[in-house]
Parts: sequence; structure tokens; C-alpha cells
Amino acid sequence: MKLEGWARFARFAVFVLVFAPAVANAQLFTLTKEQMIQYTAQNPFERFPDGRPKVPDALIERARGLSAEEVFAVLPGKGFRNQYEDGFRVLHPDKRLVGRAFTVQFMPLRPDLDGVINARAQAAGLARMNNQVAIDMLQPGDVLVVDLFGQSEGGTIVGDNLFYYIMTATKKAGLVVDGAIRDLDGISPIDMPAYFRSVHPSPIGNVIITGINVPVRIGKATVMPGDLVFGDSEGVYFIPPALVQQVVDNADVIHIHDEWTRMKFDEGKYKSSEIYGTPKDPALKKEYDEYLKKRLEELRKKYLK
Repeated sequence: MKLEGWARFARFAVFVLVFAPAVANAQLFTLTKEQMIQYTAQNPFERFPDGRPKVPDALIERARGLSAEEVFAVLPGKGFRNQYEDGFRVLHPDKRLVGRAFTVQFMPLRPDLDGVINARAQAAGLARMNNQVAIDMLQPGDVLVVDLFGQSEGGTIVGDNLFYYIMTATKKAGLVVDGAIRDLDGISPIDMPAYFRSVHPSPIGNVIITGINVPVRIGKATVMPGDLVFGDSEGVYFIPPALVQQVVDNADVIHIHDEWTRMKFDEGKYKSSEIYGTPKDPALKKEYDEYLKKRLEELRKKYLK
């Protein structure tokens, strides 16, 4: 890890040690480090100081070449049928959104509950439990994933200034909100992908923050802190860390298959059914198998560099 990376990690560790207990004491629901490890026990990777799974940067980079269909090729077969959501407005649909889920949960405002949460926040040294408490905890590679129950008016998680802050803090990882944003004209030029339900001029209000880095629902998808978030022009997938390696490895095979298939189509000698999806002729099947082996070896060497 470069010196700058160690310094950033050290600052985050200090933040967690000093401020995370205050945040945990102030919000309604959270997971202790031990609970986070328990509920994400299948995670094969390192973890952040609070226990959140940390999918490696190398796999995040490989995931930038995925498509929703390639994720779908793996997850449902492993029993994960509730990890995809669509129907968003997409900022910069030509950009892939890839990063680690940092989850935040809101609920409609209830005064008695809000009073308790904010009294605890003040006792813990925080002025108020609000969206900026969570935003200030973001790290490079985090995707802010927010359950704002589809709210439009008052469900605006950020405007252009906080959106810009998220871009700088996460190194352009992205935002997914089952809710709204504001200041779209100011946000649109900012170079970070985002998925949101609507746009509204109101500031965030009439809601309470009830959880940071807890399981959240985004539409019909269940999201855990540390999931690999992948978004393309179609929608967003939330991939459990334990399946990330399999998803990207299987995607390599699909890419090579597509590459070889189009090469054969370009020759103009074959009907589609002779080549796609599996070559019918044994000689062509042998040619494909050899091509696949060669290309996979080339990719593996590239990943080891």
C-alpha cells in the first residue's frame, strides 16, 4: 500500500475508534463489529475496522467490465434472487458504478422517536443525527446506498455540494438512493455515477436516520454493508462478497465466448445456430476450447501483474 493509502487508512481507523461509538450510541439501529462479522461470515476478504467486508480493489477494477446479465448468470443459481433493482433515473448511464456498499436507512419522521435519537446524538457529542453524519464516514471505493423508501419531497439525500463531497471522499465510486436528489443541474456535470428515483427541490426533511451500515432494502433488493455494488445502464446489482470472485471469473469466460463467436460470424461462413451458443461441429468446438484456454491464460497473467 502506498504511503498516501496508509495515511488514509490510519485516518479512517482513528475516526472509527473515536467517532463510531458515538454514532452507534446515537442512531437507533447498528451492528457491532462482532455482529457485522457474524452476519457477513461468508466474506472471504479483509475487513474495515468496523467489521464491514472489504472487497479488494483488484476485483473492483475487474468488475468494471461486467454487465447485469453476467451477474445474473451466477447469483440466482446460488440462491440470491433478490439482489437486483431497476427503475432508477441514471446519471451518466455510460459509466459503470462499482464499489463497496455503505448503507444508510431512513424512515418517515416520528417526533417521539426523533427526539430520542437526537438526544442520544447530542449526548454522544454530535449536534444532530442526519445525512451528513453518514456521508462524513465514507471511504475511497464506498458506494453510498440509501433506503429513503422512495420518498421524493424531503427524500433528497444530497444536493450538488454534498454530491461533490461524496465524489471526492469515495474517489468517484457512486450513489444509489431509493429516494431523491436535488440540484440536478448542479449535479449533472459532476463526474460520478448515481441512481435515484426522482428529483425534488426540497431539502431533506420529515425523515429520520435510523441505521448506518445495517441491512437495507432498495426496492426489492436486500443490501448488506460491504456488498459489491455494480450498476450499468439497466439497473443495480448488490453482490455478496463471497460470490464476487466467481462472478468476475465467469464473466471472463462469457467475454471470451462472445469474442470468439463474433470472430466466426465475421468470417461469413456460418449460420448463427452453428456457432451460438455452443458450436455444433466437433472441430469448431475444439477450436473454441483451445481459444478459451489460451485467452484465459493471457488474462490470468495480466491480473498477476
